[in-house]
Amino acid sequence: MYCVRNVTEDLYWVGANDHRLHLFENIHPIPRGVSYNAYLLLDEATVLFDTVDWSACRQLLENIEHLLAGRPLDYLLINHMEPDHGASIEEILLRWPKVKIISTEKAFLLMRQFGFAIEGHELIQVKEGDTQCFGKHTVTFVAAPMVHWPEAMVTFDVTNGVLFSADAFGSFGALDGKLFADEVNFDRDWIDDARRYLTNIVGKYGPHVQLLLKKASGILDQIKYICPLHGPVWRKDLMYFIHKYDQWSRYEPEEQGVLIAYASMYGNTEAAAQALASKLCEKGMSNVWVYDVSNTHVSQLISESFRLSHIVLASVTYNLGIYPVMHNYLMDMKALNLQNRTFALIENGSWAVKSGDLMQKFIETEMKNMTVLSDRLSMASALHADKASELDAFADAILESMDL
Repeated sequence: MYCVRNVTEDLYWVGANDHRLHLFENIHPIPRGVSYNAYLLLDEATVLFDTVDWSACRQLLENIEHLLAGRPLDYLLINHMEPDHGASIEEILLRWPKVKIISTEKAFLLMRQFGFAIEGHELIQVKEGDTQCFGKHTVTFVAAPMVHWPEAMVTFDVTNGVLFSADAFGSFGALDGKLFADEVNFDRDWIDDARRYLTNIVGKYGPHVQLLLKKASGILDQIKYICPLHGPVWRKDLMYFIHKYDQWSRYEPEEQGVLIAYASMYGNTEAAAQALASKLCEKGMSNVWVYDVSNTHVSQLISESFRLSHIVLASVTYNLGIYPVMHNYLMDMKALNLQNRTFALIENGSWAVKSGDLMQKFIETEMKNMTVLSDRLSMASALHADKASELDAFADAILESMDL
């Protein structure tokens, strides 16, 4: 059974939702599923904007065939070749053998690398600034390299103001009928998935996102719709989401708040983390979030690290090093280019307290534009009552460093 929705005028969403996939890119948990968005334009020519993951191919084909109602598919326009969007390309070519393919030079290279049989089709290679007319609608192409693959581009329909934004402005989460961001409470129900998606998938490429935003700034007054390849379509309050992307890609915290991430073997480091959380709240800072790095997926930790201004790392010493999952968290922060945060450290060890020095060294030598507070809470095995004044001073030092 087909499942389509009208976006605007003669443009339709023809994608699919996936609740069976548990790990996006086989690494990031997606408990609310994910959508694979594709769009079909019915103009004098018919145009399919991108495809879907192979798991959703049947739904895509039913949707297209329903809307075409016997018409040929004239163009397949590929903004992004990653397999969760490009895997169904060859099936489209088999069903509509006369379709012309529009994409970038690098995308065609990747199609050949994936083994897609594109050689018998007319290939229209485009670059930034080129235009293509489909009848009433004319589109122009904007290069978006490393957002987040090197071949990516976005396409702007100058006729109706639709921006086909590829993986930009996307989100985890299946749509389940609610195509538009204004049909949900986005700030309550979707923003965490959108942040986790951007920071973990594209976070490393903040400067490239900034470049794309700079290009888009010249046509902001013309953009009426943002159609991403994952997540809801935007037709209202576009600047709300554009501002979020601007913040995240500049590595600017959304909120003044404290993330306390602890690595605890027997509960003593956890107890210190909880004592600090209580002390901060007692002193008036209640935007405090405590996570066990052993039981929290690192994608969630990264998302929270992008959201909040201050990060407290509380780690035991393990084999004279940083506890392994805490070290992995630090490595992910480095890999995703997190910057402009203030760190405070809690260290623990029963015979050699080394984790604090090692965490500080990693932050200062491996990461960019970070501040590590000189105040540190150090404990041997457990936090005892004689450390109460140190805990209080530690909380004060964190609060004094905040822009309140």
